[in-house]
Amino acid sequence: MSATRMQLLSPRNVRLLSRGRNELLAGAGPRVCSLTSPPLSSSSPGRALSSLSATRRGLPKEKMSENGVSPRAKVLTIDNMNPTVKKVEYAVRGPIVQRALELERELSEGMKKPFVEVIKANIGDAHAMGQQPITFFRQVLALCSYPELLNDSSFPEDAKSRARRILQSCGGNSMGSYSASQGIESVRQDVARYIERRDGGVPCNPDNIFLTTGASDGIVTMLKLLVCGEGETRTGVMISIPQYPLYSAALAELAAVQVNYYLNEEKCWSMDLSELQRSLDEARRHCNPRALCVINPGNPTGQVQSRQCIEDVIRFAAKERLFLMADEVYQDNVYAEGCQFHSFKKVLFDMGPEYSDIVELASFHSTSKCYMGEAQLTKLVSVRLCPPVPGQALMDLVVNPPQIGEPSYDKFIKERTATLSVLAEKAKLTEQVLNTVKGISCNPVQGAMYSFPRISIPEKAIKEATDKGQQADMFYCMKLLEETGICLVPGSGFGQRDGTYHFRMTILPSTDKLKILLNKVKEFHQKFTEQYS
Repeated sequence: MSATRMQLLSPRNVRLLSRGRNELLAGAGPRVCSLTSPPLSSSSPGRALSSLSATRRGLPKEKMSENGVSPRAKVLTIDNMNPTVKKVEYAVRGPIVQRALELERELSEGMKKPFVEVIKANIGDAHAMGQQPITFFRQVLALCSYPELLNDSSFPEDAKSRARRILQSCGGNSMGSYSASQGIESVRQDVARYIERRDGGVPCNPDNIFLTTGASDGIVTMLKLLVCGEGETRTGVMISIPQYPLYSAALAELAAVQVNYYLNEEKCWSMDLSELQRSLDEARRHCNPRALCVINPGNPTGQVQSRQCIEDVIRFAAKERLFLMADEVYQDNVYAEGCQFHSFKKVLFDMGPEYSDIVELASFHSTSKCYMGEAQLTKLVSVRLCPPVPGQALMDLVVNPPQIGEPSYDKFIKERTATLSVLAEKAKLTEQVLNTVKGISCNPVQGAMYSFPRISIPEKAIKEATDKGQQADMFYCMKLLEETGICLVPGSGFGQRDGTYHFRMTILPSTDKLKILLNKVKEFHQKFTEQYS
């Protein structure tokens, strides 16, 4: 039986992230949650019940305050809140980052530190690190947001043409309108054409494309569809270790079972079929593994999986009846010689009907292509009304950038190529410098925008960290922050093999700042090792 497939696209609409794959909007947009208690009418059953004494209702008596008013216990407390929420952790926004913000505030207040600025390399926030936005994308969004600018001669005609097309697809010709829950039709058509080009002609039906608010939203939506059962029948989801904390956080919130499989650090964080089998066999003793998640290019590890690896994973998923979730958001960020991105969708269809007719696959890009196919997906995205329309507009530009012969083409290619070239140089620089430090080992940064080097921590430092109730790499990163102003994320926030320690850093800082960062890390590690040896 052939599995139906859909595509999810995720416009990221708060901060523009030019990740080399064109410029993307990231984030979920502003939202407000107001918790209120509606008043009850005097004739309502609720009012009648409230008039009874606490004793007659079987409730404990309320103590009276000094002014004679009964204090009311809070409805929501840390003790009675949803227990799955308390299990959610998100390392890239954790205590290290909170302390970094405090240090920035202290510096601004004139407090003396052994550094003059905090360099945050904890998160892939491209524009915050100084990466310039793509001009064409900003021009079209400006035109869509303020259509009066369509009469301004300083904007190129192709930007105006694209803005008019997008606005004509919006209700009332305004980006302030709602769109269909599935997304703007013309955008979904452009996305379908983009996917067909990317995958060498593999068909893509725009009717099976959904636009979501951020890749994270698409991933969580898929997990919601997959998670069910109780006890030993509860859904298990296989995730790579190291992993991006979105997955562990989402699984904790959904009370699903996290099933870890380890990437092979000695082989540049490649996937190992024997490790997949070990992980699956162990998980089946206590849960029902239904899905296998793959991040390629890797975050936080920066590897690019080979085509052979992808074929092996597809065969494994087919044999074990696992739903495949391929996180491919960094697919255009590939730097290392000999590495090439291969989409799971293309490889799956190249393998023929023997696999493409039975393997269910959801693949995510920053323009989050996702195809699987359950009618309930429509219901889930409809509940949220629609993804932000400006994000959908940018999505259209990402998949349909300026073409040869159009006024903006040359500038667009120049900006895009320059961004990718600089990222490639910084990826190589990061690997080279870190590998000159005794006690630090860094695999090649083949893709994405992160490095996940392994660090050696002396036993004396491990003991001190344990005495403080901290993971050793958290202890290391916190001391690094306090002494140098460099903000990195400990590897324990992403998962790692027992007895190994890492940190994740982004390669996004400007080249000058990246050199400062790397040299400070080098000096700190040498000093740290001497101190605790």
